[in-house]
Amino acid sequence: MVRTSEFDYDLVVIGSGPGGQRAAIQAAKLDKRVALVEKKAVVGGTCINTGTIPSKTLREAVLHLSGYREKGLYGTSYAVKQHITMQDLLFRTTHVIENEQDISRSQLQRNGVDLLSGTARFAGLNCVRVQSVEGHGHQDVTAEKIIVAVGTTATRCPGVDFDGQTVFTSDEMLGLDHLPKTLAIVGAGVIGTEYATIFSALGVRVTLIDKRPILLDFIDDEIADSLAYHMRENRVTLRLGEDVTEIEKFEDEHGKRVKIHLASGKQVIAEKLLYSVGRTGNTEHLGLEAAGLLADDRGRIKVNANYQTAVPHIYAVGDVIGFPSLASTSMEQGRLAACHAFGVAATSVPSLFPYGIYTIPEISMVGRSEEDLTKANIPYEIGKARYREIARGQILGDASGILKLIFHQETRQLLGVHIMGEGASELVHIGQAVLSFGGSIDYFINTVFNYPTLAECYKVAAFDGINRLGV
Repeated sequence: MVRTSEFDYDLVVIGSGPGGQRAAIQAAKLDKRVALVEKKAVVGGTCINTGTIPSKTLREAVLHLSGYREKGLYGTSYAVKQHITMQDLLFRTTHVIENEQDISRSQLQRNGVDLLSGTARFAGLNCVRVQSVEGHGHQDVTAEKIIVAVGTTATRCPGVDFDGQTVFTSDEMLGLDHLPKTLAIVGAGVIGTEYATIFSALGVRVTLIDKRPILLDFIDDEIADSLAYHMRENRVTLRLGEDVTEIEKFEDEHGKRVKIHLASGKQVIAEKLLYSVGRTGNTEHLGLEAAGLLADDRGRIKVNANYQTAVPHIYAVGDVIGFPSLASTSMEQGRLAACHAFGVAATSVPSLFPYGIYTIPEISMVGRSEEDLTKANIPYEIGKARYREIARGQILGDASGILKLIFHQETRQLLGVHIMGEGASELVHIGQAVLSFGGSIDYFINTVFNYPTLAECYKVAAFDGINRLGV
């Protein structure tokens, strides 16, 4: 492209995860000169390499090899493979990761984005210094606009002896040499809860510890309670409302193990410990001070509604700005930031962003919850459908699934959709579409769904809701 300004690029993006990649490609499609800086040898960030893609692929491998989905039909002893190893699980995971890396790199190249390999650090308000990973010098690049999309890394609390094997974070999950018989997880956030259900599906005895009294306090209470019930049914021990005071590694005739001391006096002994107490923004070595920026105590950068930082021409997107820290929302933030940076109108509705939690069973939601509406004094009613009442649910063997609609008591306008069960993260998009055009639950009553499908749950739930109104 022809250089038309004093800067080397119109936009420099730091980080090649979902937010950074989408921002770079969006700007390139606006005919801007774009460079993307990535410190690793592969693109994709945490999402592709250690987080979202690996954990969801691992989950799918577990569901297949353990025969989990079919146990309701063929009995609890059913399994595709009797003795499952980490190598069995990583076979699929490695294949998917490598394929996604290739696709991401191809998309950047196809859109004319310059990929700069090295560690980025601010060297001024409009200058980014790219330090060679091999230590062979550096390159300074200037840009009119800069987008920070450096993502996060698993938080490592002082005093915890991480060794990557006995005591490890979610970033080191793929490095496990074998499946443990017992696993303790400290931290019942999304990551900790997902891994607790994944490993329990393999028969691993899991203990999940968290100082909060309930699971996933940002989701619908009924769904959270149902998840907790199914986790206990799968032999997960929940130690909620418990503080960890000490983590002790020891070795006996059973090999290397970990003892977790709780403030209540309880002790949890496990072969391995996953320490998952949140994530910290990768801003420590970014030299934010050179750009007049600061990060909070968890390495996060504050932004406004347009994803601008305190310095207007510098934007930040993705996990580094905090909640909701989802790949899907990060992509949208990247697109919106790039559009705003170059004066292109773009709209989105954050209140209708769907959430997908890949526990077993799967959870997804969009819109408002009962608790939220109660606090807001909005009169509502609910309608529910259970998978076991739906022919497709019987065919799949999923008796635990539930779809819950929340709608205004007077206007019947749909206000929220909450789902737990097979395909929840796909099924939720039907409700998302109806929410986006302000539709009512009558839409589901008047619509014909393919039969047999899980989508039929919407119609059943709508009828259930109307019956509750006494209509």
